[in-house]
Amino acid sequence: MVSEISFGHHIRVALDIGGGVASFGAFLLQRNVTTLSIAPRDVHGSQIQFALERGVPAMVAVFATRRLLYPSQAFDLIHCSNCGINWTRDDGILLLEANRMLRAGGYFIWAAKPVDKHEDNLQEQWKEMGDLTTRICWELVKKEGYIAIWRKPLNNSCYLNRDAKVLPPLCDLDDNSDNVWYTNLRTCITPLPGNGYGSNVSAWPERLHYPPERLQTIDMDAHISRKEIFRAESKYLNAIIENYVRAYHWKDMKLRNVMDMRAGLGG
Repeated sequence: MVSEISFGHHIRVALDIGGGVASFGAFLLQRNVTTLSIAPRDVHGSQIQFALERGVPAMVAVFATRRLLYPSQAFDLIHCSNCGINWTRDDGILLLEANRMLRAGGYFIWAAKPVDKHEDNLQEQWKEMGDLTTRICWELVKKEGYIAIWRKPLNNSCYLNRDAKVLPPLCDLDDNSDNVWYTNLRTCITPLPGNGYGSNVSAWPERLHYPPERLQTIDMDAHISRKEIFRAESKYLNAIIENYVRAYHWKDMKLRNVMDMRAGLGG
């Protein structure tokens, strides 16, 4: 629908909200995109189980009153297909949380009845969604059938050029957008770093091996550069995994789902 969405290159990490049995994530595997499917624990308790059995990353998580446990600008794309979330309630506090996690220049896809239906109550929902996304500076890049796609801005220029009375406001400067442990949601827009950190990631697969500029913002008690640590960790873990594969015959085990209990820098 949108040619600018370059799956597997600039769009590499996606979040699927209320993903059912992760059909969206399974489809994007063919496009070289890793999709994390999240859903609340349903009455059957089976959605996340089925997603993992399909080989798609999945976690139990829900938009509620606290931030989800992901840093700011974590996802290149966020998808919600009939996910049952009222994005405009409480001054748009839940959409503002999605905005916090969405990378600068990233895409938000909403597939729902209000996009296409003409009943009065659904038209009102679409009008409210359009008004909110405009106020948080998202650009509607495509609307077709029951699917709408918005793009988040690349920088703060739109936020700073809004009328001072427009709500929601920008978050305070002392609000750490990466502080997620037991942190309540806020009805404010998370500003983007002025240095471009987060939006200036390399395309895939260079992104996997090239130390991101955002690495400079991480607090470390280290005496060497963060880029050196990044490369050293990758080299070390490559050697470790090669030993695992050889010693434990991992190739014969056909492993698909792995949980890394100490992710470090992702090596």
